[in-house]
Amino acid sequence: MGFPDVGEQLDLLRKGALEIISEEDLEKKIRRSRKTGKPLLIKAGFDPTAPDIHLGHTVLIRKMKHFQDLGHTVVFLIGDFTGLIGDPSGRNKTRPPLNQQEIALNAETYKEQIFKLLDPQKTVIDFNSRWLGALTPVEIIRLTAAYTVARILERDDFSKRYKNGDPISVHELLYPLMQGYDSVAMHADVELGGSDQKFNLLVGRELQRHYGQEAQVIVTMPLLEGLNGIQKMSKSLGNYIGIHESPAEMFGKVMSVSDDLMFRYYELLTDLALKNIARMRADMDEGKANPMQAKIELAKLIIADFHSRAAAEAAEAEFIKVFRNKETPDDVEVLTLATDEALVDFLVRQGILASRGEAKRIHAQGGIYLDHQRPESIQVMLQKGKPYLLKIGKRKFYKIEAAG
Repeated sequence: MGFPDVGEQLDLLRKGALEIISEEDLEKKIRRSRKTGKPLLIKAGFDPTAPDIHLGHTVLIRKMKHFQDLGHTVVFLIGDFTGLIGDPSGRNKTRPPLNQQEIALNAETYKEQIFKLLDPQKTVIDFNSRWLGALTPVEIIRLTAAYTVARILERDDFSKRYKNGDPISVHELLYPLMQGYDSVAMHADVELGGSDQKFNLLVGRELQRHYGQEAQVIVTMPLLEGLNGIQKMSKSLGNYIGIHESPAEMFGKVMSVSDDLMFRYYELLTDLALKNIARMRADMDEGKANPMQAKIELAKLIIADFHSRAAAEAAEAEFIKVFRNKETPDDVEVLTLATDEALVDFLVRQGILASRGEAKRIHAQGGIYLDHQRPESIQVMLQKGKPYLLKIGKRKFYKIEAAG
């Protein structure tokens, strides 16, 4: 089976990419690959520091999938050696290294999760300790001689720390060289990375030339915005969608994003062609398409990738039932009420909200509903024996029933 034509490959590989260095080099490599029948070797490195992948992480993995779908060889490189150093990219202080046990556990978790998108039969998983751990002191000294301290200090995070007088450990200066040497050891044709990795990827390109190899092409991917459309998706900021979250939770979160962010997600989180996305946006601008329906389709595409098509259809049905038809969700926690009680006291006593102050704040933001209506006051009395449907925020539902 041959490779798709050059134009078709470039169209798919451009999708969502922030920068390709250089596109001319990529085209040359693709043409040579088609002529020789030899697939390109695509490298993407991951330091196993975060075992729970969210959709922001999958932007890079999806681009690996695109190369894989085109017939090229993708290598998911787990940085078990560089993880001992700790990637200083974007850091204003030294990053604590992981220990071997943490790296091993996280690596196994990564291996389980990437196959939600990648074909396990066609994916090469490797560990950079294979070659970095085998380097002799002499070879490491020769490697460091290939790059100057001045060049490394040009990197934005190092430059800021140096100017501010913040400490920079010598081992951190080695990180870009070690990552770059991965490309040398693997003879990588293309390296993928987030936009924050551009400096390290360029080091790999230069080191390959130093070692007499053809320089790799660099494809950088943007950092995906979180649910608020402002800051990058991050678990610590709470603006993320985890790939192991339930279909209903994923569906609700996708439906909460803005229309503009929806198209960003279509571009970076689905395989839908750019021309189809552009047509959808144009139809919406002209009033020919319903933004709500477009968002529903986006949610279903994402859920189908990480769960199944059946799970996506069920999540849609549940969403329509609860949010359009205002019916009770199928899976909802039941709480009991033994005596008449003020809503605010019930919320705090049940541990639904941490304090009366939090209840007051969420109520002021319109985040508390009783039987699909916003109560005028959090002091409203709940009556023993009367059932209620309580909703906190956008997706947390509770049934309140009389105590047995």
